[in-house]
Order: sequence, then structure tokens, then C-alpha cells
Amino acid sequence: MSDNGPGGPVAAADFPTAVLVLDAAGRVLTGTRSAAALLGDPAAIGGPDAERLDAEHLFEDPGLWARLVAGAVGGARRTARARIRRPDGGQLQADVDIITLMEGSPARFLLRLRLADPAHPVPVTVAGDARRAPPLPPADQRSAERLALLNAAATEIGSSLDMVRDAEQLTEVLVPAFADLAAVDLTEPVLLGEEPGDLVTGAPMRRVAVRSGDGRWPSENTAVGETVRLRSVESSHLREGSAVFLPDLTDLRAVLAGEEERVRLMLPPQAASLMLVPLRARGTVLGALVLWRTAQRPPFDQEDAVLAAEIGSRASLSMDNARRYTRERRTVEALQRSLLPRPVMDVTGAETSGVYVPAATTAAIGGSWFDVIQLPSTRLAFVMGTVAGHGLDATAAMGRLRSAVQTLADLDLTPDELLAHLDDLVVRFVEEDGHQEPDGEAPSALTGATCLYATYDPVTRTCVMAGAGHPPPVLAARGGAGSGTVTYRPGPVLGTGGQPFEAVELRLGAGDVLAFYGGALAKGTDRSLRQLDTVRTGVRDGADSGLPVTEVGHGILGALLSEPPDDDLALLVVRVREVSAGATAVWELPADPSLVRRTRALVTDQLTAWGLEDLVFTTELIVSELVTNSIRYAGGPVGLRLIKDRVLICEVSDPSQTQPHLRRAQLTDEGGRGLFLVAQLTHRWGSRYTAAGKTIWTEQLLNGC
Repeated sequence: MSDNGPGGPVAAADFPTAVLVLDAAGRVLTGTRSAAALLGDPAAIGGPDAERLDAEHLFEDPGLWARLVAGAVGGARRTARARIRRPDGGQLQADVDIITLMEGSPARFLLRLRLADPAHPVPVTVAGDARRAPPLPPADQRSAERLALLNAAATEIGSSLDMVRDAEQLTEVLVPAFADLAAVDLTEPVLLGEEPGDLVTGAPMRRVAVRSGDGRWPSENTAVGETVRLRSVESSHLREGSAVFLPDLTDLRAVLAGEEERVRLMLPPQAASLMLVPLRARGTVLGALVLWRTAQRPPFDQEDAVLAAEIGSRASLSMDNARRYTRERRTVEALQRSLLPRPVMDVTGAETSGVYVPAATTAAIGGSWFDVIQLPSTRLAFVMGTVAGHGLDATAAMGRLRSAVQTLADLDLTPDELLAHLDDLVVRFVEEDGHQEPDGEAPSALTGATCLYATYDPVTRTCVMAGAGHPPPVLAARGGAGSGTVTYRPGPVLGTGGQPFEAVELRLGAGDVLAFYGGALAKGTDRSLRQLDTVRTGVRDGADSGLPVTEVGHGILGALLSEPPDDDLALLVVRVREVSAGATAVWELPADPSLVRRTRALVTDQLTAWGLEDLVFTTELIVSELVTNSIRYAGGPVGLRLIKDRVLICEVSDPSQTQPHLRRAQLTDEGGRGLFLVAQLTHRWGSRYTAAGKTIWTEQLLNGC
């Protein structure tokens, strides 16, 4: 923009930010030249009549200053839009930003004004270009330098939620403007995001940031990453909470002669004066700021200590916010990971590898989850889901949803039936969450949750899946051409109530690879669609190469993380297997009680062929009881299947859907002891519904198990 000269209009978009320093009562103590130009009265700032300008006359709303000050307590940054009165009678609309420079008494606040209405130019009443002119001098040049340093600290420190970066910003502000060397040490609990507690003499602190005016940190002194331990003198100064300084280090060098560790910590060779500033927040010590000056500039004095304490206070608040953010992030991540299954599973039916990658911020952690559930008869269930929202509430909601799925999976329901029951549960959960909120309208993290549930039987090699608002998995057949997404029709998201879910059945081959995904991959954006192509390629390569699924998953993950994820990411890679025909035996029997003896003979012959003679007697009893009950109460045909796996599995199926119940028979009862006997002879037993009736299954441990 061209220079308009004295009195020329300056567009609001080009006008500089005006900076004022006020006390708690709203009196303007000093300010920049741009502030004088904005207000149209240079004498009102930095002149003999400076105190006549205060917040009561500055803002059209007389109560705005009190609200801003109340909102800035504790180091918070408060913003608002306000109408500014000019001494010449005009008004301007500006965005107001207030920051606490110094707490307690006297309190000091930095007020920044930025024009909000670009349609109204500002008449600059001072000669020259106010945007490039230096600030008006306050009482002396040192006060002006102090104001500039405070403004830089308020602007540049705290823009990150990383404690180390905040420490680096602190040293960048102070060196070389205020000191020639600076270092920041933080306590170990703070770096871990924990509550710092009381500072104990000798407690470890780690140097996290250093800066030198010439760009070279002295090799003779403690470097970044090294652990330091303060002695009682230094620790007591930090606990007292006041900045201390030594204008001359001659005596200290003599006292510390021979104490190599303390010399490395406190005495750079070129240093002539030293200042130690405690970094404290909420009454606890986070660490220390150490400053040095060389002989080329004046030594530290009391005014320097007050200024350093103010800047250190602001930095401490930023670091404490970052610490609490770190603690929340680690809490969410730990809870999330504790609710996920072990990442690698190698069982009869499949080899699985699951990974969960949290997003870059706590606000995007906790939305996705997966699970692998072992079902009876070597079958498996694969689950992938998301919950609405992120953070701790979403992680807790995910835990509730995962527990509900595991409970329903124990009933051995088909995928579509399981999702129907899960939908009913989510409706109830959401209603309960709404009733617990004071207004009854707070949304539950379960609202809009999605879930994909798939079961796989390695004996028949059938996979049945159904989804509630969740995208289908990627499938690559071993030895096939290409890879693609399974075609199925996902039902509505959970919590809608009363909507049916459709199941799709696939026949897989041993070695086929499935990839279930959630989070960033399931968002349906252009980026997620590109990432899905990466998943397809990785799954295809994994099916062709036969590499372990852990390597397949890590390869896909490495390609996906070439750029930071904008959401959490969940990936479950599965290579299915089959139970060989020689490890199963199947018979179908008519409803004829006379065939029970023949059934026992068949079982004996099969177990002998498998080398399981030790289980013949118990298995004959189990089969006799179950087959007899099926013939007596359900009719035929009766199916019998034996599976030799890591346990011996016996299944008896019949056309009745009446589930068996274990009961204790009385002494006078003539029956009712069959299931009780089965329960005593087996490691586990249970039953499940089938399309044609029900199946009762038992498991017996093999010898040596």
C-alpha cells in the first residue's frame, strides 16, 4: 500500500495491531505508536496525561473491561469484538485480545486491538507511516524494551501443545533480546504428563531446550536431553517461587571449583551474570529457566528479575496446559489400547494382525475399535466399528459397545441377529445417557455408531457378515486376480431401532486375505478413497506372497502413514485357514434309539484312528447322552460331528430350537442327570441356534493340554 502521509486514510486490513498495557482498573500505562494512531491522540499514550485514558472511556460497553479481565484470570486468552471510542468523538469496531502479563498486585494486562471493519479507513493523525514507525517511548527506553519483550512473549509462547516446543519458544524470545544464553529444565513427571507434586532436592530434571546468542551452545555445559539434579540451594529457590540473580559470578566460580556437575549445569565459560527463574503453575514447580549474560552487556538486576518472572509465569501456564493435554492424550490412548485385543492372534481358523494408530491430537483419539472373538467349534468372529466423536467419552463408549458385542457373541447369534440385538442395546444406552444429563439433550457418543460383524467357520470355509453403517472389508483370494471390496448392503447405523440387517455369505479359500478397516479409512473422503487403494494393493500383495499378516499390516500401515492421519486409524488383517478333512468326522442319524450303540462304535473307531484312545470312554458317554436326548425330545435327523483341533470337539445337532438347561436332579428322579454328567466330563460345553434347529457342542482337553 502506498504511504498516504499525515492525515491520510489507512485501510483497516493493512492497519497494524495496536498494543496497550493496562492495570486492573483499566488505566492505560503505555502503548505502541500504532495504538496512538488508531485512537487518534498521541498524547493519550506515553504522555503526561496518559492516565486520563482508561477502559471506561475506551470501550462503548462500560462493562466489557471487567468481563475481559475476569476471563483472562489464570493466564487464559480472552477475545471479543468491541466498539472503540476515539478521543475525537469517532468510533471504530475492533477485535480485542486480552492476555494476563502479571498476576497478583499489581496486575498487568496486554490489550491488542485489530480493526474488524475493512470498509472504514482510519485517519492517521501522526506524521509518517504509523505501520512502520517505532512505538512511542514510555517513560524511558528500558520500559519500551520491556513492553516489546512482553508483547513478543505473549504472542510467540504457547502456540503449541508440546511442552518441549513451548520451552524452545521461551528461549527464542529471551535470546538474544534479554540474555546471551538460556536453558529450560523440566521435571520428569511433567514431561510424562503427570502431576509434578512437591519438588524434592535431588529429584531428576531433564534439559529440554537451550539457546545461545551466537548459535553455539557451550560443549562444557549440560546439553539438551541430559538429566540434571539440583542441590538443596537451587531446589529451595525454585520452591520459593521467586527469580534470583547473581550480577557477578566470580565468587560462585570459586565456591563451585571442583564440583564438575554443578559447574556444567550453572557456569558457562563466557557467562558473567546468572538468573534462575522458577517455572511454576498452580502452586507447583514444573522446572526452571536459567539465563546468563556475558560481560558485553549489563549484569542482571532487580527489574530484569521482575520481567523474567512475568515471562516465565506466562510460559509456565502454557507448559502446564501442554502437560495436562499430554496426560489426557496418554490416558485416552492407554484406555483405548487396553480395550483392544492382543494385536496378533494365531489360531486354527486364521492368522490375524490388528493395528490402531491414534490421530495427532487428543480430540481425534478413541473413535475406532476392532476385535477378534474365538467362537466354539474353531469358528471366529471379526469385528470392526466406530463410535461418534472422539476423546475420553468416545473411548468409554467404545468400551461399552465392545463389551456388548462380546456378550452377544457368546450367545452364538448370526451376524444379522447380533446386530439387531446390538441396535436395541444402543437405543437403550442412548436413552439412559440422555436421562442422566441435566437438560436431557446432550448427544451420546453411541449415537451414530457403526459396526461390522463377520463369522468364519474353517471347517466349511464359509464367512457370514453383516454391517450397521460400516463399509465392507477388502478381500484378496490366494492365487486370484486383483483384490476388491466385498459386496454387501450395510444396514443403518446403530441406535435407529427396528431396522433389519442383511447378512451376506462368502465361501473363502485357505490363504485368502481380508482387511477390515475403520477411522480415517472409512470416512468416504477423497483422501480415504486413495488410502483404500493402498489397502487393496497391500492385501493383494499379501495374498500372493504368503507373508505373515503382521508384515502385510505393517507394509500397509507404512504406506498410509506417509502423511499424518487426520483421524485415528484401525486396521485388522486376516488370513483365513481351513480345518483339513482328515481332522473332522460327520454322520447323520435317523431318530432311532437303537442306533445309539452304533454311534458309540463309530466314535470309538474314529478316536482310535486319531490316536485319542484315552478319550474314548468319556466321549462315548457324552455322545450317548446327547444323541439320546435329541432322538427323544427333538426327533431326527440328528447330526454328529467330531473335530480334532487343539481340543476334541463334539457337536450334536437336531431340528429343535429348545435350548437345553442344566439342572440338579433329585434322588428320586429317574432322569435329568444327562447334561450334568456331560458338564462334569468336558472342559466346556454350550449350544447355539442354527437355521435348522440347534447344535450342542462340547470340548475336551487332549492329553498333555
